[in-house]
Amino acid sequence: MVAPLAETAWSFPRRASNSGHRFVVGLLGTGIAGSLTPGLHEAEADALGLSYAYRIIDLDRIGAAPERAGTLVRNAAELGFDGLNVTHPCKQLVQDGLDDLSPDARILGAVNTITFHGGRIIGHNTDHTGFIGGFRAGLPLAETNSVVQIGAGGAGAAVAFGLLTAGAKNLVIADIDPARAEDLADRLAAHFTGGTISVTRTDAVGPSIRTADGLVNTTPIGMTGHPGMPIDLELLHSGLWVADVIYRPLETELIRAARARGCAVLHGGRMAVGQAVAAFELFTGIRPDTDRMLGSFRDAIDRL
Repeated sequence: MVAPLAETAWSFPRRASNSGHRFVVGLLGTGIAGSLTPGLHEAEADALGLSYAYRIIDLDRIGAAPERAGTLVRNAAELGFDGLNVTHPCKQLVQDGLDDLSPDARILGAVNTITFHGGRIIGHNTDHTGFIGGFRAGLPLAETNSVVQIGAGGAGAAVAFGLLTAGAKNLVIADIDPARAEDLADRLAAHFTGGTISVTRTDAVGPSIRTADGLVNTTPIGMTGHPGMPIDLELLHSGLWVADVIYRPLETELIRAARARGCAVLHGGRMAVGQAVAAFELFTGIRPDTDRMLGSFRDAIDRL
């Protein structure tokens, strides 16, 4: 089980690119055989001259129940892995296999990156840094005085954390389940006192969007297999920037509609690459080239 939060600076010894270390990392989750993440990491490692193998640990393929996630994390540590990425449905379940959590992962209650350093298994969350890094790069002039977020699930928690860290003054979280939105708002309010966080139902979010600077969709609505719009098209206006966390497809119905209305837009590829950049650095101690990884990601998307 997770130990009490240590007073730790979450940085690790850096290895030179010619150190000769052979990195082995992996992705733990279900239904991940087609993930773009291995190719993204390995292409960047090749460019940096690193020996780097990225393995898929698909619970469906190995016939393991999600409840075994914590045990599999411990097994990976014993087998000499340098780290793991974690995806659905294991972001909470892996915590049974950890020694500690980074402060942000503790607040969010979810882990998407695990490092094995100095005999310690540490859970991190790079989703929020991935979103805000992509946001700053893709929408550098965007105002964040008032932002509406659709969705309060796992991705929603990370995005809300990122927005508040970046200085959002008024954040409205809308969800079909008001209790879930309230829970997220309460958890974040304890750590962010410089702004206001309010909640509403998705079907009552119209007035907030009409006066907002920006809108972020963190729900699955719009991804492959879940077509549609998370809000009423008529709520979009040219004074609004619009971001989506979905990257398959990059051009969701929301992004297309927002662009047609004159909105500045941000697709989900930026967040996907941003979290991968942060995870790569945690695994290796080496900062990758974000633009190069974004190019690799776009190439992979084009080949689909």
